[in-house]
Amino acid sequence: WQLPAAFSENFAVQAGSPVSVQRGLTATLPCWLVPSQSAEDMEVRWYRDGHFDTPAMLYKSRKLDHGSQDPSYAGRVLFGSRGLTSDGLKTGDVSLNLADVAVEDAGNYTCFVSSDKVFDSSSVSLHVTGEWDESGIICESEGWYPRPELRWTGRTTDLPADSLVYSNDPAGLFSVHSWLRAAGSSEVSCSVGLSSKEAKVARLRLGSPQEGNRVSFVRWKNENKKQRDAAVLAFHLRVGFFLGWMGGFRDTSRGVSYSSCSCCALLQKQRFFLSSTVNVELEKTENPYIKIAGSKIIRDAGVREFPDGDAVTCLTAARGTPRFSSGRHYWEVSMSKDNAGVKKSWWIGVTNNTQVLQNLSFSPNTSNGFWFLSSSPNRGETVQCNTEPEVSFHVQSRPKTVGVYLDYDQGELSFYNVEDKSLIGSVATKFTGEVFPLFNPGKGDPSMKFNFY
Repeated sequence: WQLPAAFSENFAVQAGSPVSVQRGLTATLPCWLVPSQSAEDMEVRWYRDGHFDTPAMLYKSRKLDHGSQDPSYAGRVLFGSRGLTSDGLKTGDVSLNLADVAVEDAGNYTCFVSSDKVFDSSSVSLHVTGEWDESGIICESEGWYPRPELRWTGRTTDLPADSLVYSNDPAGLFSVHSWLRAAGSSEVSCSVGLSSKEAKVARLRLGSPQEGNRVSFVRWKNENKKQRDAAVLAFHLRVGFFLGWMGGFRDTSRGVSYSSCSCCALLQKQRFFLSSTVNVELEKTENPYIKIAGSKIIRDAGVREFPDGDAVTCLTAARGTPRFSSGRHYWEVSMSKDNAGVKKSWWIGVTNNTQVLQNLSFSPNTSNGFWFLSSSPNRGETVQCNTEPEVSFHVQSRPKTVGVYLDYDQGELSFYNVEDKSLIGSVATKFTGEVFPLFNPGKGDPSMKFNFY
Protein backbone atom coordinates (compact mmCIF):
# COMPACT_ATOMS: atom_id res chain seq x y z
CA TRP A 1 0.00 0.00 0.00
CA GLN A 2 1.31 3.48 -0.91
CA LEU A 3 0.34 6.85 0.43
CA PRO A 4 -1.54 9.01 -2.09
CA ALA A 5 0.31 12.01 -3.45
CA ALA A 6 -1.84 14.45 -1.46
CA PHE A 7 -0.99 12.74 1.82
CA SER A 8 2.15 13.04 3.94
CA GLU A 9 3.04 10.42 6.48
CA ASN A 10 3.94 13.14 8.98
CA PHE A 11 2.04 16.30 9.78
CA ALA A 12 1.60 18.90 12.50
CA VAL A 13 -1.59 20.56 13.71
CA GLN A 14 -1.57 24.33 13.95
CA ALA A 15 -4.28 26.47 15.53
CA GLY A 16 -4.81 30.19 15.07
CA SER A 17 -4.81 33.12 17.49
CA PRO A 18 -7.54 33.45 20.16
CA VAL A 19 -10.95 34.29 18.74
CA SER A 20 -13.43 36.79 20.18
CA VAL A 21 -17.08 36.75 19.20
CA GLN A 22 -20.24 38.40 20.43
CA ARG A 23 -22.84 36.21 22.05
CA GLY A 24 -25.37 34.84 19.56
CA LEU A 25 -23.07 35.07 16.53
CA THR A 26 -20.94 32.40 14.82
CA ALA A 27 -17.28 31.85 15.68
CA THR A 28 -14.68 30.13 13.51
CA LEU A 29 -11.85 28.48 15.45
CA PRO A 30 -8.99 28.14 12.94
CA CYS A 31 -7.01 24.90 12.73
CA TRP A 32 -5.08 23.30 9.87
CA LEU A 33 -2.48 20.71 8.93
CA VAL A 34 1.14 21.51 8.12
CA PRO A 35 2.18 20.67 5.48
CA SER A 36 -1.12 21.13 3.66
CA GLN A 37 -2.75 17.79 2.83
CA SER A 38 -6.12 16.09 2.75
CA ALA A 39 -7.78 15.34 6.10
CA GLU A 40 -10.78 13.60 4.56
CA ASP A 41 -9.65 10.13 5.75
CA MET A 42 -8.43 11.29 9.18
CA GLU A 43 -10.16 11.60 12.53
CA VAL A 44 -10.76 15.18 13.70
CA ARG A 45 -11.85 15.81 17.26
CA TRP A 46 -12.63 19.22 18.77
CA TYR A 47 -13.01 19.14 22.55
CA ARG A 48 -12.92 21.33 25.64
CA ASP A 49 -10.27 20.87 28.33
CA GLY A 50 -10.98 17.64 30.21
CA HIS A 51 -13.70 16.51 27.78
CA PHE A 52 -11.85 14.38 25.25
CA ASP A 53 -14.54 11.66 25.41
CA THR A 54 -17.43 14.10 24.98
CA PRO A 55 -16.21 16.36 22.19
CA ALA A 56 -17.87 19.41 20.74
CA MET A 57 -17.42 17.78 17.33
CA LEU A 58 -16.07 14.44 16.14
CA TYR A 59 -15.37 13.53 12.52
CA LYS A 60 -14.29 10.02 11.55
CA SER A 61 -14.90 7.51 8.78
CA ARG A 62 -15.60 10.49 6.48
CA LYS A 63 -18.62 11.73 8.43
CA LEU A 64 -19.60 13.53 11.63
CA ASP A 65 -20.14 11.19 14.57
CA HIS A 66 -22.77 12.45 17.03
CA GLY A 67 -22.75 9.43 19.35
CA SER A 68 -20.42 10.86 22.00
CA GLN A 69 -20.95 14.56 21.28
CA ASP A 70 -21.53 16.95 24.16
CA PRO A 71 -25.30 17.64 23.87
CA SER A 72 -24.82 21.38 24.32
CA TYR A 73 -23.11 21.53 20.89
CA ALA A 74 -25.71 19.50 19.00
CA GLY A 75 -26.80 21.25 15.81
CA ARG A 76 -24.32 24.11 16.30
CA VAL A 77 -21.02 22.77 14.90
CA LEU A 78 -19.68 22.14 11.40
CA PHE A 79 -16.35 22.39 9.65
CA GLY A 80 -15.53 25.99 8.83
CA SER A 81 -13.02 27.83 6.70
CA ARG A 82 -10.04 29.78 7.96
CA GLY A 83 -9.81 31.89 4.81
CA LEU A 84 -11.24 32.65 1.40
CA THR A 85 -8.61 30.47 -0.30
CA SER A 86 -9.29 27.43 1.86
CA ASP A 87 -10.59 24.28 0.22
CA GLY A 88 -11.70 22.66 3.47
CA LEU A 89 -10.76 19.12 4.41
CA LYS A 90 -9.18 18.55 0.99
CA THR A 91 -6.35 20.91 1.92
CA GLY A 92 -6.21 20.11 5.63
CA ASP A 93 -8.39 22.95 6.90
CA VAL A 94 -10.15 21.44 9.93
CA SER A 95 -11.44 24.71 11.41
CA LEU A 96 -14.51 24.57 13.63
CA ASN A 97 -17.61 26.68 13.00
CA LEU A 98 -19.62 27.20 16.20
CA ALA A 99 -23.02 28.83 15.72
CA ASP A 100 -25.21 30.72 18.22
CA VAL A 101 -22.30 31.20 20.61
CA ALA A 102 -23.22 31.36 24.31
CA VAL A 103 -21.24 32.84 27.20
CA GLU A 104 -20.75 29.29 28.50
CA ASP A 105 -18.87 28.40 25.31
CA ALA A 106 -15.88 30.58 26.27
CA GLY A 107 -12.65 28.75 27.04
CA ASN A 108 -9.91 26.65 25.46
CA TYR A 109 -10.65 24.25 22.61
CA THR A 110 -8.28 21.51 21.44
CA CYS A 111 -8.08 20.53 17.77
CA PHE A 112 -6.95 16.89 17.66
CA VAL A 113 -6.22 15.18 14.34
CA SER A 114 -5.08 11.59 13.87
CA SER A 115 -4.28 9.28 10.97
CA ASP A 116 -3.37 5.61 11.06
CA LYS A 117 0.21 6.47 11.95
CA VAL A 118 0.38 10.01 13.29
CA PHE A 119 -1.60 12.29 15.64
CA ASP A 120 -1.11 15.83 16.83
CA SER A 121 -3.13 18.59 18.49
CA SER A 122 -3.17 22.32 19.11
CA SER A 123 -5.39 24.64 21.15
CA VAL A 124 -7.19 27.92 20.56
CA SER A 125 -9.11 30.14 22.99
CA LEU A 126 -12.63 31.42 22.44
CA HIS A 127 -13.65 34.64 24.17
CA VAL A 128 -17.32 35.60 24.23
CA THR A 129 -18.72 39.08 24.68
CA GLY A 130 -22.39 39.92 24.93
CA GLU A 131 -25.34 40.95 27.05
CA TRP A 132 -25.03 39.12 30.33
CA ASP A 133 -27.78 39.21 32.92
CA GLU A 134 -25.64 41.60 34.89
CA SER A 135 -23.10 44.25 34.00
CA GLY A 136 -19.67 42.91 33.26
CA ILE A 137 -16.29 44.18 32.14
CA ILE A 138 -13.87 42.38 29.85
CA CYS A 139 -10.12 42.88 29.75
CA GLU A 140 -8.16 41.20 26.95
CA SER A 141 -4.56 41.37 25.82
CA GLU A 142 -2.35 39.52 23.33
CA GLY A 143 1.25 39.39 22.16
CA TRP A 144 3.13 38.94 25.46
CA TYR A 145 6.28 37.07 26.39
CA PRO A 146 6.72 35.86 29.05
CA ARG A 147 3.23 35.42 30.53
CA PRO A 148 1.86 38.75 31.81
CA GLU A 149 0.01 39.49 35.01
CA LEU A 150 -3.55 40.86 34.88
CA ARG A 151 -4.96 42.74 37.83
CA TRP A 152 -8.38 44.26 38.55
CA THR A 153 -8.66 47.08 41.10
CA GLY A 154 -11.39 49.31 42.44
CA ARG A 155 -10.75 52.71 43.95
CA THR A 156 -8.86 51.34 46.95
CA THR A 157 -8.72 47.53 46.79
CA ASP A 158 -7.96 44.68 44.42
CA LEU A 159 -10.98 42.96 42.86
CA PRO A 160 -11.10 39.19 42.28
CA ALA A 161 -11.66 38.25 38.63
CA ASP A 162 -14.72 36.13 37.83
CA SER A 163 -12.83 34.59 34.92
CA LEU A 164 -9.14 34.53 33.98
CA VAL A 165 -7.89 32.52 30.99
CA TYR A 166 -4.38 32.34 29.50
CA SER A 167 -3.49 30.85 26.12
CA ASN A 168 -0.59 30.64 23.65
CA ASP A 169 -0.49 31.39 19.95
CA PRO A 170 1.65 29.37 17.50
CA ALA A 171 4.55 31.84 17.91
CA GLY A 172 4.67 31.18 21.66
CA LEU A 173 3.22 34.55 22.67
CA PHE A 174 0.73 34.71 25.55
CA SER A 175 -2.84 36.02 25.57
CA VAL A 176 -4.97 36.77 28.60
CA HIS A 177 -8.73 37.20 28.84
CA SER A 178 -10.58 38.18 32.01
CA TRP A 179 -14.12 39.08 32.99
CA LEU A 180 -15.29 40.94 36.08
CA ARG A 181 -18.77 41.60 37.42
CA ALA A 182 -19.16 45.35 37.67
CA ALA A 183 -21.55 45.50 40.61
CA GLY A 184 -20.42 47.44 43.67
CA SER A 185 -17.62 49.51 42.13
CA SER A 186 -17.88 53.08 40.88
CA GLU A 187 -14.45 52.93 39.21
CA VAL A 188 -12.63 49.88 37.89
CA SER A 189 -9.12 49.54 36.51
CA CYS A 190 -7.53 46.72 34.56
CA SER A 191 -3.74 46.51 34.35
CA VAL A 192 -1.66 44.08 32.32
CA GLY A 193 2.10 43.89 32.42
CA LEU A 194 5.28 42.01 33.19
CA SER A 195 6.70 41.99 36.69
CA SER A 196 9.81 43.81 35.52
CA LYS A 197 7.98 46.44 33.45
CA GLU A 198 5.47 49.17 34.12
CA ALA A 199 1.96 47.84 33.52
CA LYS A 200 -0.48 49.44 31.09
CA VAL A 201 -3.68 50.56 32.80
CA ALA A 202 -7.17 51.49 31.63
CA ARG A 203 -9.83 52.91 33.95
CA LEU A 204 -13.59 52.87 33.61
CA ARG A 205 -15.91 55.08 35.61
CA LEU A 206 -19.20 53.28 36.12
CA GLY A 207 -22.48 55.11 36.42
CA SER A 208 -25.77 53.63 37.52
CA PRO A 209 -26.35 50.64 35.28
CA GLN A 210 -29.46 50.87 33.14
CA GLU A 211 -31.81 47.94 32.79
CA GLY A 212 -30.62 45.62 30.03
CA ASN A 213 -27.32 47.42 29.68
CA ARG A 214 -23.94 45.84 30.10
CA VAL A 215 -20.48 47.27 29.95
CA SER A 216 -17.45 45.48 28.60
CA PHE A 217 -14.12 46.99 27.80
CA VAL A 218 -10.46 46.54 27.20
CA ARG A 219 -9.14 44.74 24.18
CA TRP A 220 -5.40 45.10 23.64
CA LYS A 221 -4.00 42.90 20.90
CA ASN A 222 -1.82 42.83 17.79
CA GLU A 223 -4.18 41.34 15.23
CA ASN A 224 -7.94 41.78 15.25
CA LYS A 225 -10.40 38.98 14.56
CA LYS A 226 -13.44 40.59 16.12
CA GLN A 227 -17.04 40.18 15.12
CA ARG A 228 -19.58 42.92 15.75
CA ASP A 229 -23.22 43.51 16.48
CA ALA A 230 -25.58 44.87 13.84
CA ALA A 231 -26.21 48.59 14.24
CA VAL A 232 -24.77 51.77 15.67
CA LEU A 233 -27.76 52.11 17.98
CA ALA A 234 -27.03 48.63 19.30
CA PHE A 235 -23.42 49.49 20.13
CA HIS A 236 -22.71 47.68 23.41
CA LEU A 237 -19.95 49.84 24.86
CA ARG A 238 -17.26 47.35 23.99
CA VAL A 239 -14.17 49.50 24.03
CA GLY A 240 -10.77 48.12 23.20
CA PHE A 241 -7.41 49.05 24.55
CA PHE A 242 -4.39 47.33 23.16
CA LEU A 243 -2.20 46.46 26.14
CA GLY A 244 -0.27 43.63 24.59
CA TRP A 245 1.99 45.94 22.64
CA MET A 246 3.88 46.78 25.79
CA GLY A 247 4.63 43.17 26.61
CA GLY A 248 7.81 41.34 25.71
CA PHE A 249 8.22 39.91 22.22
CA ARG A 250 10.25 36.97 20.99
CA ASP A 251 11.37 36.52 17.40
CA THR A 252 12.67 32.96 17.40
CA SER A 253 13.26 32.97 13.65
CA ARG A 254 16.01 35.57 14.08
CA GLY A 255 17.15 34.69 17.55
CA VAL A 256 16.28 38.17 18.78
CA SER A 257 14.55 39.06 22.05
CA TYR A 258 12.85 42.35 22.79
CA SER A 259 12.00 43.66 26.24
CA SER A 260 9.11 45.68 24.84
CA CYS A 261 6.69 44.86 22.07
CA SER A 262 5.48 48.40 21.38
CA CYS A 263 7.80 49.03 18.44
CA CYS A 264 7.66 45.61 16.83
CA ALA A 265 3.88 45.42 17.08
CA LEU A 266 3.53 48.75 15.35
CA LEU A 267 5.91 47.56 12.66
CA GLN A 268 3.65 44.56 12.12
CA LYS A 269 0.84 47.00 11.36
CA GLN A 270 2.90 49.15 8.97
CA ARG A 271 2.00 47.08 5.94
CA PHE A 272 -1.64 48.06 6.56
CA PHE A 273 -0.77 51.70 7.23
CA LEU A 274 1.37 52.15 4.12
CA SER A 275 -1.36 50.82 1.86
CA SER A 276 -4.15 52.58 3.75
CA THR A 277 -2.84 56.14 4.16
CA VAL A 278 -5.34 58.76 2.99
CA ASN A 279 -4.98 62.46 2.32
CA VAL A 280 -7.41 63.93 4.85
CA GLU A 281 -8.56 67.51 4.41
CA LEU A 282 -11.06 69.67 6.24
CA GLU A 283 -14.48 70.38 4.80
CA LYS A 284 -15.25 73.99 4.06
CA THR A 285 -17.35 75.52 6.81
CA GLU A 286 -18.79 78.88 7.77
CA ASN A 287 -18.42 78.12 11.47
CA PRO A 288 -17.34 81.46 13.03
CA TYR A 289 -15.68 79.73 16.00
CA ILE A 290 -12.89 77.94 14.09
CA LYS A 291 -10.19 78.95 11.59
CA ILE A 292 -9.07 76.69 8.75
CA ALA A 293 -5.90 77.32 6.74
CA GLY A 294 -5.34 75.59 3.41
CA SER A 295 -7.71 72.71 4.30
CA LYS A 296 -4.96 71.17 6.49
CA ILE A 297 -4.73 73.35 9.63
CA ILE A 298 -7.49 74.07 12.13
CA ARG A 299 -7.70 76.00 15.40
CA ASP A 300 -10.25 77.99 17.39
CA ALA A 301 -11.10 81.44 16.05
CA GLY A 302 -9.83 83.17 19.18
CA VAL A 303 -13.04 85.06 19.81
CA ARG A 304 -13.29 87.10 22.97
CA GLU A 305 -16.08 84.96 24.41
CA PHE A 306 -17.44 81.56 23.36
CA PRO A 307 -21.14 80.76 23.97
CA ASP A 308 -20.07 77.50 25.64
CA GLY A 309 -17.43 79.15 27.84
CA ASP A 310 -14.21 77.17 28.39
CA ALA A 311 -15.87 73.82 27.66
CA VAL A 312 -14.98 71.98 24.46
CA THR A 313 -18.20 71.18 22.58
CA CYS A 314 -19.38 70.64 19.03
CA LEU A 315 -19.23 74.42 18.63
CA THR A 316 -15.58 74.10 17.55
CA ALA A 317 -15.80 70.72 15.80
CA ALA A 318 -15.43 70.08 12.06
CA ARG A 319 -15.64 67.17 9.65
CA GLY A 320 -12.98 66.09 7.19
CA THR A 321 -12.85 64.37 3.83
CA PRO A 322 -12.80 61.87 2.24
CA ARG A 323 -15.79 59.89 3.50
CA PHE A 324 -15.53 56.13 4.11
CA SER A 325 -18.02 53.29 3.74
CA SER A 326 -15.59 50.33 3.60
CA GLY A 327 -11.93 49.39 3.82
CA ARG A 328 -8.94 50.38 5.95
CA HIS A 329 -7.75 53.99 6.24
CA TYR A 330 -4.97 55.72 8.16
CA TRP A 331 -4.13 59.39 8.78
CA GLU A 332 -2.10 61.43 11.25
CA VAL A 333 -2.81 64.63 13.14
CA SER A 334 -0.04 66.83 14.54
CA MET A 335 -0.73 68.50 17.87
CA SER A 336 2.49 70.44 18.42
CA LYS A 337 4.10 73.54 17.02
CA ASP A 338 7.59 74.95 17.42
CA ASN A 339 7.79 77.43 20.31
CA ALA A 340 4.10 76.85 21.10
CA GLY A 341 4.17 73.55 22.94
CA VAL A 342 1.74 70.64 22.64
CA LYS A 343 -2.02 70.94 22.36
CA LYS A 344 -3.86 70.23 25.59
CA SER A 345 -7.41 70.32 24.28
CA TRP A 346 -8.69 68.32 21.28
CA TRP A 347 -10.98 65.68 19.81
CA ILE A 348 -9.89 63.24 17.08
CA GLY A 349 -12.09 60.52 15.60
CA VAL A 350 -14.92 59.91 13.13
CA THR A 351 -18.65 60.56 12.81
CA ASN A 352 -21.44 59.31 10.59
CA ASN A 353 -23.48 62.47 11.11
CA THR A 354 -24.16 64.42 7.92
CA GLN A 355 -23.29 67.61 9.79
CA VAL A 356 -21.81 68.58 13.14
CA LEU A 357 -24.60 70.20 15.11
CA GLN A 358 -23.72 73.62 16.54
CA ASN A 359 -25.95 72.93 19.51
CA LEU A 360 -24.67 73.52 23.04
CA SER A 361 -27.07 70.95 24.51
CA PHE A 362 -25.97 68.18 22.13
CA SER A 363 -23.70 65.56 23.72
CA PRO A 364 -21.72 63.64 21.05
CA ASN A 365 -21.15 60.01 22.00
CA THR A 366 -21.02 56.56 20.48
CA SER A 367 -24.80 56.11 20.64
CA ASN A 368 -25.46 59.06 18.32
CA GLY A 369 -22.73 58.44 15.75
CA PHE A 370 -19.56 60.00 17.21
CA TRP A 371 -16.42 58.02 18.06
CA PHE A 372 -13.42 60.01 19.23
CA LEU A 373 -10.48 60.32 21.60
CA SER A 374 -10.15 63.56 23.55
CA SER A 375 -7.72 65.47 25.72
CA SER A 376 -8.41 68.26 28.18
CA PRO A 377 -6.15 70.85 29.85
CA ASN A 378 -6.81 69.68 33.41
CA ARG A 379 -6.20 65.96 32.74
CA GLY A 380 -2.63 65.81 31.46
CA GLU A 381 -1.95 62.17 32.36
CA THR A 382 -5.00 60.71 30.62
CA VAL A 383 -6.93 60.84 27.37
CA GLN A 384 -10.57 59.87 27.19
CA CYS A 385 -12.86 57.90 24.90
CA ASN A 386 -16.40 59.29 24.46
CA THR A 387 -18.14 56.04 25.34
CA GLU A 388 -20.95 55.79 27.86
CA PRO A 389 -19.59 55.57 30.49
CA GLU A 390 -16.37 57.38 29.64
CA VAL A 391 -13.15 55.37 29.55
CA SER A 392 -9.75 56.90 30.33
CA PHE A 393 -6.28 55.83 29.17
CA HIS A 394 -3.11 56.70 31.05
CA VAL A 395 -0.42 58.37 28.91
CA GLN A 396 3.17 59.18 29.86
CA SER A 397 2.90 62.61 28.20
CA ARG A 398 0.56 64.43 25.87
CA PRO A 399 0.82 63.00 22.32
CA LYS A 400 2.49 65.26 19.78
CA THR A 401 1.14 63.30 16.81
CA VAL A 402 -1.84 60.95 16.84
CA GLY A 403 -2.30 58.31 14.17
CA VAL A 404 -5.87 57.25 13.37
CA TYR A 405 -6.53 53.79 11.90
CA LEU A 406 -10.07 53.05 10.71
CA ASP A 407 -11.04 49.52 9.70
CA TYR A 408 -14.62 50.09 8.61
CA ASP A 409 -15.47 46.48 7.77
CA GLN A 410 -14.10 45.07 11.03
CA GLY A 411 -15.59 47.91 13.10
CA GLU A 412 -12.30 49.12 14.58
CA LEU A 413 -11.11 52.66 15.26
CA SER A 414 -7.61 52.82 16.76
CA PHE A 415 -5.48 55.70 17.99
CA TYR A 416 -1.67 55.65 18.03
CA ASN A 417 1.02 57.75 19.66
CA VAL A 418 3.23 58.13 16.60
CA GLU A 419 6.31 59.42 18.45
CA ASP A 420 6.71 56.50 20.83
CA LYS A 421 5.18 53.95 18.40
CA SER A 422 2.50 52.71 20.78
CA LEU A 423 -1.23 52.17 20.57
CA ILE A 424 -3.22 54.46 22.84
CA GLY A 425 -6.57 52.72 22.50
CA SER A 426 -9.18 51.27 20.19
CA VAL A 427 -12.96 51.40 19.95
CA ALA A 428 -14.91 48.42 18.60
CA THR A 429 -18.37 48.94 17.11
CA LYS A 430 -20.41 48.45 13.94
CA PHE A 431 -20.22 51.33 11.49
CA THR A 432 -23.19 52.03 9.24
CA GLY A 433 -23.45 54.45 6.35
CA GLU A 434 -20.64 56.83 5.52
CA VAL A 435 -18.25 58.01 8.21
CA PHE A 436 -16.14 61.16 8.09
CA PRO A 437 -12.95 62.17 9.93
CA LEU A 438 -13.82 64.38 12.92
CA PHE A 439 -11.67 67.08 14.50
CA ASN A 440 -12.00 69.57 17.31
CA PRO A 441 -9.04 71.89 18.05
CA GLY A 442 -10.35 72.90 21.46
CA LYS A 443 -9.57 76.39 22.65
CA GLY A 444 -6.58 78.55 23.39
CA ASP A 445 -3.61 76.40 22.34
CA PRO A 446 -1.72 75.38 19.15
CA SER A 447 -3.48 74.43 15.96
CA MET A 448 -4.02 70.93 14.53
CA LYS A 449 -2.25 69.96 11.32
CA PHE A 450 -2.93 66.92 9.14
CA ASN A 451 0.10 65.02 7.83
CA PHE A 452 0.14 63.17 4.53
CA TYR A 453 2.96 61.10 3.08
